[in-house]
Amino acid sequence: MIFPIGDTQVKGGHKPLFTYTFIVLNILIFAFQVSQPGNLICEFAVMPENIKNGTHLYTLLTSLFMHGSYMHIIGNLLFLWVFADNIEAVIGNFRFVLFYLGGGVVASLAHIYLGTPAADTLPCCMPCDGCDGPVMCAGFIPSLGASGAISAVMGAYILLFPSSKIKVLVLIFFTSIYVSAWVFLGLWFVQQLFAGIGSTSALAQQAESGVAWWAHIGGFVFGVAVAWIYKNKRGLNPVIHRDEDRNYL
Repeated sequence: MIFPIGDTQVKGGHKPLFTYTFIVLNILIFAFQVSQPGNLICEFAVMPENIKNGTHLYTLLTSLFMHGSYMHIIGNLLFLWVFADNIEAVIGNFRFVLFYLGGGVVASLAHIYLGTPAADTLPCCMPCDGCDGPVMCAGFIPSLGASGAISAVMGAYILLFPSSKIKVLVLIFFTSIYVSAWVFLGLWFVQQLFAGIGSTSALAQQAESGVAWWAHIGGFVFGVAVAWIYKNKRGLNPVIHRDEDRNYL
C-alpha cells in the first residue's frame, strides 16, 4: 500500500487556515461521536432514500464531518493535510470553504444518484432500525466521511499543480519516493472509476465494500471543473517550491 505524506508547496499565497480548521474540527467531532452512547451516524449521516425523498437535507453537510472508524478518519485527514493547503493558498480562504463544502455535497449527490439503486426490490432491513438481517436496504445504508470533499480538492490539485511532486510512503518497502501529481492522482482516479463502474453492476457488493466510489468520482470531477473555470478566469499559474536536485518519477 502507498500513502501520500507530503508535497511541494506554493510560494506565497493565503495561509491554509481553514485546511487546518477542518482537520481539527473533524478530529473533535469524531472524538465526540465515539464518546456518545447513541448512534449519531443514523441522525447525521446521509441516507440516500431520505435525500431522494427531500428529507434530512442537512445531512449533506453534517455527513462530511463524521467518520466510521479510526482508520477512516486518519486516511481522510492525511489526504486533506497533503493536498488542501496548496488549493487554499491559491484560491483564498473563504473560497476554499465554499469549494470544500460544495464538493462534499456534489460528491454525496453523485453517490446517491449514481451509486445506489433506484429502489430496493427485495425485502430488506434498515441498519439504523437495529435489524441485523442478511439483506440491508441499500438506500438506507449511512454514507459519511470527508472523502467526497477531499476528492474535490484532489481534482483541483491535478489541474492546478500537475507538475507538483507528491512524497509517497511505500509501506511494503518501508521507504518513500517522489511522484508527479498527475501520475499519482491520475492513477488514483482511474482506480476509483473502474471500481465505481464495477459497483454499478453489483450494487450489493458495493454496499458490502463500504466505499462510496461514486462520491469520490463525483467530487474529483467537480474539483477539476471548478479549478478549470477558476484557472481560465484568473489566468492562474501557481509557482511552487521544488528541490531541483531531486529525481522525480
